[in-house]
Amino acid sequence: MIQKEEIEKLVEQFIANTELFLVELKISNSNNIQISIDSFQGVDIDTCVRLSRHIESNLDRDVEDFQLEVSSAGISAPFKIQKQYIKHISKEVCVQTNDNKKIIGILQEVHDSSIILAYSELVKTGPKGKKKKEERVQEIPFTDIKQTTLVISIK
Repeated sequence: MIQKEEIEKLVEQFIANTELFLVELKISNSNNIQISIDSFQGVDIDTCVRLSRHIESNLDRDVEDFQLEVSSAGISAPFKIQKQYIKHISKEVCVQTNDNKKIIGILQEVHDSSIILAYSELVKTGPKGKKKKEERVQEIPFTDIKQTTLVISIK
């Protein structure tokens, strides 16, 4: 089986001194290699092709057969790493917490262990159940986040 460390090293060689970053690397028992990359400006198909060729040229199919898939991180896919959060500062995101609460708001800051999210919440204001919108800012630790996705809206 192809070792994950070997593929990580090849990816790191390719992305060194670029704005690209590795989002995810999976290798199945049958050597199906899946690589997802991103950058703060996005990733085009030519970059994926060049990375694929770089990896293929450094592996020997005669020694070990493999299947390789290189793609950019999908716009609707959940965030996997901190750099994806940083990329989306000032954008609307949907955060699902470990207790399945969904919060849609603007990602304001990203720290080593948490994010800061600004959102509106309907709050009861009186005994008759009237509600008003209140602005909230909340720090959410990464350990409390089940998944975060970018909110895609057409305006």
